[in-house]
Amino acid sequence: MITLRNLSLQRGTKLLFNEVNITINAGQKVGFIGANGSGKSSLFALLLEQLHQDAGDVELPSSLIIAHVAQEMLAVSMPAIEYVIDGDKELREIEAALAAAQQAGDGMREASLHAQFEAIDGYTARARAAQLMHGLGFAVTDDEKPVKEFSGGWRMRLNLACALMCRSDLLLLDEPTNHLDLDAVLWFEQWLKRYPGTLLLISHDRDFLDNVVDTIAHIEQQNINLYTGNYEAYERQRAAKLALQQATYQKQQREIAHIQSFVDRFRYKATKAKQAQSRINALARMEKIAAAHIDSAFNFSFPPISQKGAGGDLIRLEKVSVGYTDTPVLEKIMLRIVPGSRLGLLGPNGAGKSTLIKLLAGQLKHKQGQCTLGEGLQIGYFAQHQLEQLRGEDSPLQHLQRLDTKTTEQSLRNFMGGFGFVGDMALAPVAPFSGGEKARLALALLVWQRPNVLLLDEPTNHLDLEMRHALTLALQDYAGALVIVSHDRHLLRTTTEELLLVANGRVKAFEGDLADYRQWLFEHRKSSLTLLDKRGESSVGKKYTDQTLTRLEKKRLEAQQREQRRPLQNRLKKIEKELDKLTAEKAAVEALLANPASYEDKNKVNDYIRQQVTLAEQLVKTEETWLEVTEALEDLDLKN
Repeated sequence: MITLRNLSLQRGTKLLFNEVNITINAGQKVGFIGANGSGKSSLFALLLEQLHQDAGDVELPSSLIIAHVAQEMLAVSMPAIEYVIDGDKELREIEAALAAAQQAGDGMREASLHAQFEAIDGYTARARAAQLMHGLGFAVTDDEKPVKEFSGGWRMRLNLACALMCRSDLLLLDEPTNHLDLDAVLWFEQWLKRYPGTLLLISHDRDFLDNVVDTIAHIEQQNINLYTGNYEAYERQRAAKLALQQATYQKQQREIAHIQSFVDRFRYKATKAKQAQSRINALARMEKIAAAHIDSAFNFSFPPISQKGAGGDLIRLEKVSVGYTDTPVLEKIMLRIVPGSRLGLLGPNGAGKSTLIKLLAGQLKHKQGQCTLGEGLQIGYFAQHQLEQLRGEDSPLQHLQRLDTKTTEQSLRNFMGGFGFVGDMALAPVAPFSGGEKARLALALLVWQRPNVLLLDEPTNHLDLEMRHALTLALQDYAGALVIVSHDRHLLRTTTEELLLVANGRVKAFEGDLADYRQWLFEHRKSSLTLLDKRGESSVGKKYTDQTLTRLEKKRLEAQQREQRRPLQNRLKKIEKELDKLTAEKAAVEALLANPASYEDKNKVNDYIRQQVTLAEQLVKTEETWLEVTEALEDLDLKN
C-alpha cells in the first residue's frame, strides 16, 4: 500500500502538490495523467527518494522493491543481454557471493547460495532476459552485441528491459512507449497485464492506458483525483463531474446574485441593516465553487495548401527498390499518393516503414524502378532526428522568422501560441526545452510551410494528451495527402483511411483495421516461432547453462522442462482447435449475413449479428490465450 498524506511539494517557485491525500493498494495499476509540468515525474522522484516533500508524508512498505527505467544511456562494452540481466540486482549479488564463496572454499556457504539462486529462478535468468529483449523488438543476433553499438532509442529499450527484469513489487514507468513501435507496444501491453505487482504508469497514449490500467490518477490544480477504470471510463466520469460542477456553480451564482441584490438594496436602511449584515456574513462564509472548464494550450490548424498540380499524382512509385546497401530493404514498390490520400504504415519492427518514409521524403534514393514527383509537390517531413537539428541558441520565434521574413512578428507569435509557445517562452532559447516542447516546435515549423504531402514518422513521441488531441483534430481537417507511422493507435484510427503493410521486403495494401493487424501479428509470430523451432535456433540460453550447470543439474532441469512443456503443448493443441472452430463458425455466420435472403427475417438477422459479435470477442480472447501459451513455450525453449 502506498499512502500520500497531506503531501505538499514545491519546485522552485511553483507549487506542484498542496495537501494531497490518496491511497494506492497493492496490485493496483494506475495511469497518471496531467498537463506537462503538473508534477507527474516529480511524484515518481518522491517515491524513489530523489526528492523530499515540503510537508506531509509519503508512506511505503519498508520491504518494497521498486523498479524504474533509468534515464541515463551508458555506452558500455558488455553484451546487451548481460546488461539486461543486471536489472535483477539480487541475482547479481548472489552470483558475486557465490564467486567469493568458491574462492574462499566455503562449501556450506556455496550450497546455501546455490539454493537461493535456484529459488529466484537464477538458472532461467538468461532465457527471461532474452524473451524481454525479443518482445521489445531486438533480434536474436542482438543478444551478444555490445551496448555501446546501439543507438540512443535502442539503449532506452535496454533500460526498459532492465526494469522489467527486476522482480519488483512496484514498477514505475514514465512514458515507456516513447521509443517503441506498434509491435513492441502490443507485446508490452500483454506483459504489463500479467505483471503481478503495483504499476504506476505515466503515459499519453490513450489506447495503451485503456488496455493496461484499472485506475486513472488525474493531476490538476495541485491535487490528485483518482478515477476507477481505464482512460475511457475516466473521460466519462470526468465529463459527468464537470457537468455537475458547472450546474452547481451556476446555481450558486444565482444564489450569490440574489443575496447581493438584497444587500445592495437594504444595507443602508436601518430597518433592514441587521438582515443585510447577516447576508454579507453568509456570502463571506460561502465556499465558492469554481466554474467548470477544460483549458487546452494548443489550438492550431493547417493553412490552406497550394492547389497547383491538384488532381494528379503527387508521388508515384513503380517497381521501386530501396535500401542502404546493395541489398534492398524493400523491393518492387507500387504506390500512388494523390491529393487526399490518408495512409497509415503497419509492419513488424525493422521491416522498412521508416525506410519507405525516407524514400518518399527524398532522403533516400531509389536503386531500381521509377519515382515520379508531381507538379507543385511540397513535402512536410517529421521525424525524431529533426528535433536534434533545432538551433539551441535560437528561440521558437527566431526559428519561424527564418522560414518567413515578411510576416509580422505579432502574426508569427499568434501562430506559435497555438502550439503552446506563449509569452516569454516564444523568445526563450530552445536548448533547455523538453522533448515534448521541441517536438511541438518541429511540428509548428512544418505546419507553417503549408505542405501538400505530410510524412509523419512517430509524431506523437513526447507529446502529451492535449497536444495529441490538437494534432488529431488538425490532421482530420488537413486537405493534403498524409502518410503516417505511429504506435499511437488512436491517432492512426482517427486520421487514416487506408493501411499499408510493410513486411517481407514488400509494400502492399492491408485489408482490414488495426484489430485485424493484431491478428496478422499473431499469425506472423506463430509462423516465426515455427520456423525457429525447425531451425533449432530457439536455444538462446544453451551457452549459459553449459557454463554454469553441472551434468546432474542439467539432466534434472531437462526432465523438469519436459514435464512443464507437455501440458503446455497439449493446451496449445486444444486452443488451436478452438481457434479453427471459432474461425469456421464466424465465417459461416458472415456468409449468412452476406446472403440477401437472410434479411427477409429481421429476427434472424439480429441473431446472426449477435453471434458475429460474440464469436469475434471469443476469437480475441482465445488469441490472447494462444499468445500467453506460446510465450510460455518459447520461454522453455530458450532454456534448452
